[in-house]
Amino acid sequence: MPGARQVVDYALQRRAAIAAVAAGRVPTAEACDAGAYLLRAASFHGRPTTRTCPLCHREPLTEVLWIFGERLGAAAGSARSADEISRLADAVSEFTVHVVEVCRSCRWNHLVQSYVLGTDDASGGGRRRRRTATT
Repeated sequence: MPGARQVVDYALQRRAAIAAVAAGRVPTAEACDAGAYLLRAASFHGRPTTRTCPLCHREPLTEVLWIFGERLGAAAGSARSADEISRLADAVSEFTVHVVEVCRSCRWNHLVQSYVLGTDDASGGGRRRRRTATT
């Protein structure tokens, strides 16, 4: 996403979780525990990927974008489309986006990435401030 900052990739944790299930240290039921709300969000707000589920290998994973932040009001803690998030990034000073992958067949889910978006304006709205060499 353009303008993303403080990007955190959770690929190592994802690999460790998959390896733990494959080795039998973690039961599949424990790893495949997506709740009804997450599955519903995947249906309505998710975007399909080309990656197949690493556990059941039945279908492509769906990515769901969750938003969190004090200035989001009632929208905080909800799933949103990429277009909605892009509009919020131009209107809200700062919020965090969590990208969660979900398999709608076996209910596998894992946090893939998180990043911060927003205008970076302390007043909570307005246009995105551009930094120059003098500021």
